[in-house]
Amino acid sequence: MAGSPRRAASRRLQLPLLCLLFQAVTIILFAIFIRYNHETDAARWHWGNHSYANNEFYFRYPSFQDVHAMVFVGFGFLMVFLQRYGFSSVGFTFLLAALALQWSTLVQGFLHSFHRGHILVGVESMINADFCAASVLISFGAILGKTGPAQLLLMTLLEVALFGINEFVLLNLLGVRDAGGSMTIHTFGAYFGLFLSRVLYRRQLEKSKHRQGSIYHSDLFAMIGTIFLWIFWPSFNSAPTALGDTQHRTALNTYYSLTASTLSTFALSALISGDGRLDMVHVQNAALAGGVVVGTSGEMMLTPFGALAAGFLAGTVSTLGYKFLTPVLESKLKIQDTCGIHNLHGMPGVLGALLGVLVAGLATHDAYGDGLESVFPLIAKGQRTAKSQAIYQLFGLLVTLVLAIVGGSLGGLLLRLPCLDAPPDSQCYEDQIYWEVPGEDENEAQGPLTVEEPDTRA
Repeated sequence: MAGSPRRAASRRLQLPLLCLLFQAVTIILFAIFIRYNHETDAARWHWGNHSYANNEFYFRYPSFQDVHAMVFVGFGFLMVFLQRYGFSSVGFTFLLAALALQWSTLVQGFLHSFHRGHILVGVESMINADFCAASVLISFGAILGKTGPAQLLLMTLLEVALFGINEFVLLNLLGVRDAGGSMTIHTFGAYFGLFLSRVLYRRQLEKSKHRQGSIYHSDLFAMIGTIFLWIFWPSFNSAPTALGDTQHRTALNTYYSLTASTLSTFALSALISGDGRLDMVHVQNAALAGGVVVGTSGEMMLTPFGALAAGFLAGTVSTLGYKFLTPVLESKLKIQDTCGIHNLHGMPGVLGALLGVLVAGLATHDAYGDGLESVFPLIAKGQRTAKSQAIYQLFGLLVTLVLAIVGGSLGGLLLRLPCLDAPPDSQCYEDQIYWEVPGEDENEAQGPLTVEEPDTRA
């Protein structure tokens, strides 16, 4: 199962060399550029004679903890549904997120917080780095089981850089509002991953089809990821927003949207099945679409009614996508989407961006009062009208799609390099290629496992 001696030797060297190289370079760059910000540096904080209670750490760290748990536990366990790929799903999530956090601190720092030759870091930069890691893990979901760790590390380096550029263009140059990342995180990560998967299309993937299905306990573990994500998503969307009413409103809108997407998922899952039974694939994924769809508009005056309607629509679209659209993507467009990220992040992300266009266009001083400046500062200052802000929001979506599609296609070409260790078509979705799996010799002696039908995610 481990492959030829030559392939094993290549695998033995590629991962450690890349990890050591990337870490050495990052350490050097941190030594040159990274410094504590004024709320983290001992001398600067005490020189200002501030009250400890005013340090942003005490306001932001609880949200950071929730976002951090989502990235490492939520995303990691959501992808363990593959019966023979649990170690890789959780383990590679751990690896890619750790690299993305370091690399994105540099990339985002150069673009957003570079002052007098240094990048200043604090709790807010930790949250932003986690957001970037989340986008990388979304893309990982499209190619789950079909790529090796060396390929994934290179994908992370490229995507983090492009994520930072896209975020800078939208938030800094265009003045787009997207606190919860419907565009910058979900749409970008989804379409980057989908076009990466398209370039890496495998014609003989049928050889590994028997491993692509889930079994009872793998789906149960995946539900752990779903529950973590569902519980903490209000913190995810509200973490970077302005303190006070804006953060409170974002959490509330996300909270209601998630409840509505859950109900619509259960309803549609039962309706579209042949015998009225629920599909765990739908529940694990589409129930979360409510968090994605209000990523852009969550901080706006969406209203609780609007949050419920948006969540219900997102859950409906996502569930139908898993049932009907995913097979079409593979058969017609040759996009092999392992986790169905198009249904959970792609379509709900685009819907969320369009919802942001609508709600931004309806913004008025009467509706927001003095709070208009914290949500739409350019409108509050008279530099834009609500209509022009809506146009910029729409343009931000188009920019995101272009960068994601081009970046994902280029990333696919990079990952196709023959020197990189990719699993053969007959050994995709298999942990034993890259991990020491206890008891595997005994299992192989007993013959192949009996498996369920292929998972409907792909």
